[in-house]
Amino acid sequence: MKYLITGGAGFIGSHLCEELLKKGSVVCIDNFDNYYKKEIKEKNISKILKSPSFKVYNSCITDHKKLKEIFEEEKPDKVIHLAAMAGVALSKEQPFLYDKVNILGTLNLLELSKEYNIKKFIFASSSAVYGERKEIPFKETDQIGHLASQYASTKRIGEVLCYHYSTVHEIPSICLRLFGAYGPRGRPDTAPQRFTQAIANGETITLYGDGDASKDFTYISDIISGIISALDRDLTFEIINLGSSEPIELKDFISLIEEVVGKKAIIKKLPSLSGDVSKTYADIKKAKEILDWEPKISLKEGIAKTHEYYKGFQ
Repeated sequence: MKYLITGGAGFIGSHLCEELLKKGSVVCIDNFDNYYKKEIKEKNISKILKSPSFKVYNSCITDHKKLKEIFEEEKPDKVIHLAAMAGVALSKEQPFLYDKVNILGTLNLLELSKEYNIKKFIFASSSAVYGERKEIPFKETDQIGHLASQYASTKRIGEVLCYHYSTVHEIPSICLRLFGAYGPRGRPDTAPQRFTQAIANGETITLYGDGDASKDFTYISDIISGIISALDRDLTFEIINLGSSEPIELKDFISLIEEVVGKKAIIKKLPSLSGDVSKTYADIKKAKEILDWEPKISLKEGIAKTHEYYKGFQ
């Protein structure tokens, strides 16, 4: 089996590349953009670069011609589409860039998946599509509206495109709504990574709002097992949450990190960011039923693993 992974040198992508190399060959597409340091992504995949079953293309998913060349050369069996412009705040500043990468890029991949008879298309969606809502936990059957950011809008459009290509062009597609992925190699702009490293180093952390926002965080190995389970299921089209289903208020989250790290946080408080939602909370009944999946790593254990990983760089 040959797997094509977009964003394969990123946080989730690099972990997925490692796991799927145990099952077959992997083609990684990543443009190593400057959203964060290129060297981080290079390090993410450094251990698998010499594998004869692993190949990397430095390319952007908006370049249809280059993507077609890759599909023609590699003839992948399944596609896992993780590449995207991430982050809520930047999407407000650069909406056209987010539309180009997240929507056009997804369309390019779906068109090529149709042309090359891809057996399964996995799309990494986001809990952000649920927006601000009172009803919890978030269910896949919830009506989607009032999206809080351009980033969320692009992810929702990606889901709609997957539905279209699954029903009209018969490309089996699964959209996984990921909730707060964290762990070793995590994106440096996310709260678990920033807070854990800053508290350990005695640096100031910035807390937006009063700390009463609650977030559903999911450890990376649980995210990866969910993706792999989705790859192995015979499904036409589904949207499925992958989350811990155990949200925690940010002030309690900081306290937990303090306990794990053994240091008190130095906190600078600022007003809440526009586009952020006050809570995320995954209903994972569908994942349990359809994917036979549930998270195995508790938040405290996951933070401890993350802390241990970054201690090696201090």
